[in-house]
Amino acid sequence: MRRFGLLGEHLLHSFSPMIHAQLGDYEYCLYEKTTDEVEAFLENGDYDGLNVTIPYKTTVISLCNDLSATARDIGSVNTITRLSDGSLYGDTTDCYGFAYLLLKTGINPVYGKSIILGSGGSSLAIQAVLRKMGAKEIVVISRRGANNYENINKHSDAIIIINTTPVGMYPDNGISPLADLTVFHKCKAVIDLIYNPARTELLLQAESLGIIAVNGLAMLVAQAKRSAEIFIQSSICDEQIEKISLKIARMTKNIILIGMPGCGKSSIGAAVANRMGRQFVDIDEEVVKASGKPIVKIFAEDDEEAFRKMETDALKAVCKRSSLVIATGGGIVTKQENRNIIRQNGIVVFLDRDINELQKTGRPLSEKEGVSALAANRLPLYSTWSDYTVPVQGISQTALNIYELYQGE
Repeated sequence: MRRFGLLGEHLLHSFSPMIHAQLGDYEYCLYEKTTDEVEAFLENGDYDGLNVTIPYKTTVISLCNDLSATARDIGSVNTITRLSDGSLYGDTTDCYGFAYLLLKTGINPVYGKSIILGSGGSSLAIQAVLRKMGAKEIVVISRRGANNYENINKHSDAIIIINTTPVGMYPDNGISPLADLTVFHKCKAVIDLIYNPARTELLLQAESLGIIAVNGLAMLVAQAKRSAEIFIQSSICDEQIEKISLKIARMTKNIILIGMPGCGKSSIGAAVANRMGRQFVDIDEEVVKASGKPIVKIFAEDDEEAFRKMETDALKAVCKRSSLVIATGGGIVTKQENRNIIRQNGIVVFLDRDINELQKTGRPLSEKEGVSALAANRLPLYSTWSDYTVPVQGISQTALNIYELYQGE
């Protein structure tokens, strides 16, 4: 069987093996290499072809024996094939992938300024696509260039912002390359080439402002499709791009349950996980494990503020992962920062149960403040934080209803 793979520095986040498994009958591996290892691997590695990602898209150029016209023109390689004589041929499919992604936004770059964050190999491909599409103006923002993050506000008239940097990528979730998107008063679309998490902090900012926000999954799949065609020397239907993108998004999204204390999040979450063959994580249990004592004791010996901090820390650790079913504590909506944490990589489901049916025993705030008082404060937040509201109708039926929502995503 022919062997292909992905060459990069940090690849734990990569969805590429899942994608290529659906594109061709070949082995696809991850090759994590340091800068010092790249040359020897390219010369002696056991592979027939490679995709190349951060930070080696420009590094590998000098190590290829020949380049495609596109790779030579833009100065970036993301696809290498080993020819029959053993020589290496460098090409790029990033242009194809980004053109596909940009068309999905419906925003035409001819009508205004486009800002590209980052100046690496992906940035070079994107610049080439924008030029080909007749972009009115292209500005590249780098850390030390004439256009940088210190003076970026002078480009506040940009209509498109494209992030090509790894800032905010798993496992460093929750960081944005831009502190304040409101500066860009004409912005119509934000594209982040990161696809894990599905919603980076940058994209969550854009969504909150009503700006079109698109991650890089469709670009990843599109460029992988084109790479696979090069690898196997056969065409693949374009419809596969959307089909695979939707499948990967569905497979990797977490299902996150929110709702009042005692509404059944833990038992229903476990049932959903069992039905789907996924791992179930209970945030309250994560807090107990981290603190070494039960929640009632945390409230008694520390205070609610201490518990909320532990809860947020647990959310950050768990919600950056993929393909989980997660039951949250009833009070996560009391801290605004938790909203983006749970939305970055998941479908948020509000379990709506009659407050007269809620369990109070062993729940410090339900016993102290009363269920009605908690409900008055929290129910509006559950509704605005969630993607779906599911009435609680017993464990099995509610789990089935959630599973069907997931299938329809």
